[in-house]
Amino acid sequence: MSSTSQKHQNFVGEPMGDKPVRTLAGIGEALGRRLEQKGFDKAYVVLGQFLLLKKDKEIFAEWLQDASGANTHQAEQCTKCLKEWCEAFL
Repeated sequence: MSSTSQKHQNFVGEPMGDKPVRTLAGIGEALGRRLEQKGFDKAYVVLGQFLLLKKDKEIFAEWLQDASGANTHQAEQCTKCLKEWCEAFL
């Protein structure tokens, strides 16, 4: 099993609040900018998409790749981050 980044740990360790999309693990400046341009400016908006897709990791990762140009690793990081956040807070 791969270890998680500090960014992942920080995100999963506290409530969502009004965090920018770039606070999600796997989402940096370029991907964040692309998501923001499509209206996904906050982490909770991306979480909403994850929930709409019934927390299906494969479908969400595919959506994220299409929406932002994320590579497989980045999409997996973001998916894992949201999944663990949901387990902790929902």
